[in-house]
Amino acid sequence: MQSWQLPEHIADILPSSARQLESARERLLALFRVHGYELVHPPLMEYSNSLLTHIDAGLSLKTIRVVDQLSGRQLGIRADITPQVARIDAHLLSANNGINRLCYAGSVLHARPDGFLSTREPLQVGAELYGYADVAADIELIDLMLKSVAIGDVGEVLLSLGHIGVFRALAEAAGLAQEQAAQLLALMQDKDAAAVNAQVVAWKLDGMWAKAFSLLPALYGSRDVLAEARAKLPDLFAVGKALNELQAVCDAFPQQAMHIDLSELRVDNYHTGLLYAAYGKDSHEAVARGGRYDGLGEYFGRARPATGFSFDLRTFIGRLPPCEQQPPVAVAAADLPQAQETVNRLRAEGQAVVIDYGAGQNGVRKATRRLQRQGDGWQVVETEI
Repeated sequence: MQSWQLPEHIADILPSSARQLESARERLLALFRVHGYELVHPPLMEYSNSLLTHIDAGLSLKTIRVVDQLSGRQLGIRADITPQVARIDAHLLSANNGINRLCYAGSVLHARPDGFLSTREPLQVGAELYGYADVAADIELIDLMLKSVAIGDVGEVLLSLGHIGVFRALAEAAGLAQEQAAQLLALMQDKDAAAVNAQVVAWKLDGMWAKAFSLLPALYGSRDVLAEARAKLPDLFAVGKALNELQAVCDAFPQQAMHIDLSELRVDNYHTGLLYAAYGKDSHEAVARGGRYDGLGEYFGRARPATGFSFDLRTFIGRLPPCEQQPPVAVAAADLPQAQETVNRLRAEGQAVVIDYGAGQNGVRKATRRLQRQGDGWQVVETEI
């Protein structure tokens, strides 16, 4: 193996794309800031149990573990920033019993990629709101998510909605054991309606619950699917509450292209309620995902209502607007001592000034802007290539 080779699904980001990413990151953090979200920087590595690897099987498979040479305990390199932010809200910011709005932008590392074309080092950007259980908080985050993905050229955005509360309410009412609920949830995630029907028949569930579970994979489509769900699903309080929350989101975005799927349950184990995702015009995978995860902070000492979203900014490479950048100003190395004051001023103004050492064809000799002496001072002069 060559020494310059990188691991599979790991890649360098070269200058033009790196500039675009950093510019987009700055724009996103500015967007979050004007909406009241405060930036946090959790560490790249923690004790693995703090990263919830023992709670979420999917997250556990993604987490790379090492042994801490100082303590001998197992460390984990974060695969998801959301649990870290929940820890910050529950522990470090516990003095605030009201709402905490927090945001972040940092790299995570996956032991295995999510897909064939996925990176193992996503640049995860997201926002989380703690301390408010009403659906209005979810609507606030969905609005912020839609504004965030608008930075990429993804075309018309489709907002996809689901609600894990419908499935969990049915599972509880049907008396499913935890293992049975997990098995049925996996079948729902695979969109295998025939397998779902066969499983509930094998378990000999009461007819009402068997019919409800078999119906879930077919409850998808436009906003009208909510009325169908109310008519066909059992009249449970938790089911009605979930449908009311979905309706509230639909009402909050009357012009937004919308898709509702009551069997779209592709979630981390810590999600508890409303689920939302944004799809681009030509994307088969969501460009951003979010949802409600009430109570996650209980593991860290304080259970709180919570909702938030995140996405991998690196998936927008090639779609981000180009960064407008003036060509650099070249200054001959021999002129630098005399021109240093002018060079410092130009750099303070944000202009790139590079030193031309005159050695070989390094590109600087072809600069269209050069610093030259004009009378008693120094001026930037446009020159022909």
